[in-house]
Amino acid sequence: MAHEHIVQRSTNAQHQKKLKIVLSMTLLYLIAEVVGGIFTKSLALLADAGHMLTDAGGLVLALLAIHYAGRQPDSKNTFGYYRAEILAALANAVVLIVISVFILYGAYERLLHPHKVETGNMMLIAVVGLFVNAAGVLVLRKDSGTSLNMRGAYFEVLSDALTSVAVIVAGLIMRYTGWYFIDPILSAGIGLFILPRTWGLLKASVNVLLEGVPAEVDLQQLRYDLLQIKGVAGLHDLHVWTLTSGVNLLSAHIVHLPAADPMQLLREVQELLAHRHQITHTTIQTEVEGAELNEIYVHE
Repeated sequence: MAHEHIVQRSTNAQHQKKLKIVLSMTLLYLIAEVVGGIFTKSLALLADAGHMLTDAGGLVLALLAIHYAGRQPDSKNTFGYYRAEILAALANAVVLIVISVFILYGAYERLLHPHKVETGNMMLIAVVGLFVNAAGVLVLRKDSGTSLNMRGAYFEVLSDALTSVAVIVAGLIMRYTGWYFIDPILSAGIGLFILPRTWGLLKASVNVLLEGVPAEVDLQQLRYDLLQIKGVAGLHDLHVWTLTSGVNLLSAHIVHLPAADPMQLLREVQELLAHRHQITHTTIQTEVEGAELNEIYVHE
């Protein structure tokens, strides 16, 4: 048996400061949007405020996840608390879906009973929001590919920037045409924009919790690469899963030829996994060819 015990720390820890900066900007603008939406009677502005509320909640969850993920492993949680990040991403996705449904329902109601909107103040607040969200996008963009937490936070802020643009467009149309139906139509567009992105985040989170194969890992190619190592006769009980974003784990039983050196074989297997598949935490059992095995994958 060979175990590589060092689990790399979640990359989220280095992003805590950036998340706090964006959260502060989000909360300030959220207050402005709620007040402005009520004052101007703009559903689009209130819809965006609802989305901003989920942004703030998502950012708080991301920060809490970083805090818990940094805790040391103990006798009850030998892997530590890395999965806190995934739970936060899952909660964020569920809340976004619920908010989207409410936005779509509100848009439907407003289509049946359109209201006059104070477009001047509405656009002014939306312009401020666009600058706030654009700043947030710039802060988080570089790190959005490092974890589900950062991806969720980045998408939240990016979608808010786009919805601020939509609110400005709605304001201009209503101001110069008097066509107030554009307000609920664009509100519905905001809700429909949120859903597909949120569904992707939800699927990714559930896949981690179900210990599915990471999206970035080609299991068939990985199996093929392992079988090409000199001395490997077969392979079974191969499992690859994600502990948290950027931390993939693998366990496998390697069947080797009687003449092969098991320790040398293990070193070659771990080197291949680390360099070609970016998997550094492994649990590998070696077995001599000829033992009774189930579901062995052998060379063709």
